[in-house]
Amino acid sequence: MMEVMPVASQPIYQFYAELKDYKPLIWRRFQVAGNITLAQLGYVTMTLFEMKGSHLFHLEYSVNENMPDDDPAYQSEPDKILRYDIAGGDSFPETMISNTYAATEMTLRRFTSRGDATFHFFYDYGDGWEVVLRLEEVFEDSELPGKELPRVLEGQGFGIIEDCGGPAGLEHLREVFQQKSSPEYQSMREWLGTSEVDLSVFDLQDLNFRLKKLPRIFRDLYEYDYPPTKHSIDLLDRKYCKTN
Repeated sequence: MMEVMPVASQPIYQFYAELKDYKPLIWRRFQVAGNITLAQLGYVTMTLFEMKGSHLFHLEYSVNENMPDDDPAYQSEPDKILRYDIAGGDSFPETMISNTYAATEMTLRRFTSRGDATFHFFYDYGDGWEVVLRLEEVFEDSELPGKELPRVLEGQGFGIIEDCGGPAGLEHLREVFQQKSSPEYQSMREWLGTSEVDLSVFDLQDLNFRLKKLPRIFRDLYEYDYPPTKHSIDLLDRKYCKTN
């Protein structure tokens, strides 16, 4: 479970997240505590969209996109993209360092207290996954125990399949498993180890169970370079009994 202060002293951030460039829509509405880092927001996003922590990721924040339309600088100033990476600025070319920051050092609460910010989460630069995170509201709820966060409230669709080729590859995979008649079906069955793939499935209870387990596994992997244990791998692969 991610460490959080008592919710009575922490604002709650509610997001709407949507997988970009894929139809039918795969989306989530979820809540996190305001004291989590942007890196932890990334781990939550990975959990919500079935990412396994096998690739690099970062978050981006567009200054212009998050500027009020009536702000004089909205049209006059060139857009500035702030990049929050797990590695921080020192690991990138000189041209990127000025706008690249460590995602582990910036909390949501420090970054914004407004209820209308937008982040872009990027994962696996080969497949090119992008999730748009729109902050819907920031509020307090002294009755909500801290252990309940992060939590997903609602959503639609399963999520991604690792290494399938991005959104276009995911659409193709869905079609192959729907038809079950193309020459690729057998090879995809063998690759995934299953004869059934239903990308319309959304299991709220299971996803909330995973949100209490997987973000910590991802934090250990990305921030401390700890290899996942067998227990962690079993959790990622759903080799567990759902008792919640």
